[in-house]
Amino acid sequence: MMWLKSSFHKVRHFSRVSPPLPNCVVRVSNNITHLGHPKSPHKPRQLLSLPPLPPHPLPGKNASPDSHITAISWMKYYFADVTPSVIQSHFNKGLVKIECHETKSLKKIKHNEVMKMGSTLHVAVSVAESRISKRFDTIPTASLSPNADEIQYLQRLVMYKDSALLVLNKPPKVPLKGNLAVHNSMDALAAAALCYDYDEGPKLVHRLDRESSGILLMGRTKETISYLHSLFTETKPSLKALNDTYQRYWALVIGTPKQKQGIIHAPLTKVVLNGGKAERVMLGYGCNLETSQEAVTEYRVLGPTINGCSWLELRPLTNHKHQMRVHCAEALGTPIVGDYKYGWFVHSKWKQMARTDYEPTTGEPYKMRRPDGLDVQKGSVLSKVPLLHLHCRELVIPNVAKRLEGKNVKSKPDVLRFVAPMPSHMKISWNLMSSYLV
Repeated sequence: MMWLKSSFHKVRHFSRVSPPLPNCVVRVSNNITHLGHPKSPHKPRQLLSLPPLPPHPLPGKNASPDSHITAISWMKYYFADVTPSVIQSHFNKGLVKIECHETKSLKKIKHNEVMKMGSTLHVAVSVAESRISKRFDTIPTASLSPNADEIQYLQRLVMYKDSALLVLNKPPKVPLKGNLAVHNSMDALAAAALCYDYDEGPKLVHRLDRESSGILLMGRTKETISYLHSLFTETKPSLKALNDTYQRYWALVIGTPKQKQGIIHAPLTKVVLNGGKAERVMLGYGCNLETSQEAVTEYRVLGPTINGCSWLELRPLTNHKHQMRVHCAEALGTPIVGDYKYGWFVHSKWKQMARTDYEPTTGEPYKMRRPDGLDVQKGSVLSKVPLLHLHCRELVIPNVAKRLEGKNVKSKPDVLRFVAPMPSHMKISWNLMSSYLV
């Protein structure tokens, strides 16, 4: 009997159900009841308050004292640059509300309701966001009309301007030439936004890859464009050197060349892939002489190998598409960091740089080289997917304006030299490694 009492007592003890916890609700899922927290309420939309309806008639509207102003009329007047369909859709979705002065609460309002003097409307901010023009919106090339942000953005890129030419510091991942699939290219926007006091905009005289950055030269007159084309299309290195025209690039490569400096004489040829949908430049050894082009690049190693990478200074003596990328990857065996087209195999084994706080050679801490909270997803060597580390840093050309004038102007120099700062992702990589450079 005593055993039955104790057993019954235990059953009663374990059959008890504790009361629900505060701020909990009972839910049934798959015929199983369980406790849980209540669903979080929907976050209220961010609302934009319009000014109170003025007592005087709206300009352009019927000035009769008996005229009525509906809610949609007041919205269309206030948001004159927003399409009527967008405003109507906000009424249809119940995103327009009116403030009740008695209760100080908001209630939905229909588009055809008549408003009273002093009434205040509140609408979701999405109606105002529809007015913001995006930088990379599709702009038809035939009717190009860059907005104010694009014009200011391009003008900030201008490093030098005279009567003959413009020099810009091109950012990475911006295309030069526009076509059916590319909009807002450098040539199209510059032609519309960088005219200044000329009737026509500047024209490109040499090319940079879309992923690369650095000095971009544009001619402002037909005489300038023709003269600069003759400088940059010269294929004989000896004649090009006599014209006082050269470019210097900085590149970060994976590995290090066997020789610290030298000249690469490696002809290039172009092959077509995927039925003409893609093309690739490769070394022209063993190919027909008619299809290969002479390509010459000077190079110099700027410092020791750091984390498996080296900084190079490149000076192309000929101008061919992807010349330096192919010479680095196939002639030197050191592809440029971020060049997945000609260095895909090496990048398949890429390991981002370890974030050490001390220099491996001296053991000393970095001095203001690594800012706090540095975002590693910026394309530098700290990123898992780095951007192309190829930058046209220096350009030396004759003073075209002085030569075309045909006058001996002593105040103007005979040669112009430009140096462009590196983009942010290369600056980060440079700051991490520049302490080793000699």
